[in-house]
Amino acid sequence: MTRRFQRCITAGLLTLSLAAPGALAGSRILATGGATPIEGGGGGGITPWALITGYGSSGETGISAFATRVDVRDFRLDSAGLAVGWNDRLEASFARQALDVQPLDVTLKQDVFGLKARVAGRLLYTAMPQVSVGLQHKRNRSFDVPAALGAADDSGTDLYVSAAKLWFAALFDRNLFANVTLRRTEANEIGLLGFDAAGEDASLVAEGTLAVFLDDRWVIGYEYRQKPDHLDAVTENDWQDLFVAYFPSKRVSLVAARAMLDEIAGLPDQDGWYLSIQATL
Repeated sequence: MTRRFQRCITAGLLTLSLAAPGALAGSRILATGGATPIEGGGGGGITPWALITGYGSSGETGISAFATRVDVRDFRLDSAGLAVGWNDRLEASFARQALDVQPLDVTLKQDVFGLKARVAGRLLYTAMPQVSVGLQHKRNRSFDVPAALGAADDSGTDLYVSAAKLWFAALFDRNLFANVTLRRTEANEIGLLGFDAAGEDASLVAEGTLAVFLDDRWVIGYEYRQKPDHLDAVTENDWQDLFVAYFPSKRVSLVAARAMLDEIAGLPDQDGWYLSIQATL
């Protein structure tokens, strides 16, 4: 079912990216819709941003589809999904994830349902950063392995608040972007290893992005994601990546990154590559 879903998303990406030039892409400036993180919605690669997906402004709707692969030493994560942004104010998203644990020949699966709302400020034109609040409800669809490692639940809900700002000509005459996210979570390895553990409470963790626009279409940056460490059986480490994003038009964006995920499920040195494509109407 996951592979079939990913094939449908891939077909949708091709259809959207080849859409007629007259199709509505929204009124916002190129790249202000961001890309799509592995959990869906508007954001970077490994963390959500305060941005609302798509390019829809007041009274407009933006629709995006994405497909992502993260390939590191012992794991391969495939994630695909859809998101809708309305009025540059509200966002709803869905992502389906499949993590192949290659040494064990096991695949862990998860669905992520997201909601986000802009509550203050704007990315551009206001002194105050754009501030959004959101949630990600996650359902682990292969709970046997997480349960064996000590996870208590097969579902959980992350709550977060994000603040983002874009400064024009701020660094060597280049535009500078920053986003900070605070997340309350019970998820183990973003939920792929279940949720919570005996005697553990939800954790408050921080995530951040800093990026520079080389020009209107090319962006380079760095992301950091703090992780909780609830399971006694395995150690959970923070994630980070160095990325390059390309926005050839409002209809498509491409992101490539060097993913540095450290230890996952007891397996060390999980570094590798991240590739993602997003198509938007």
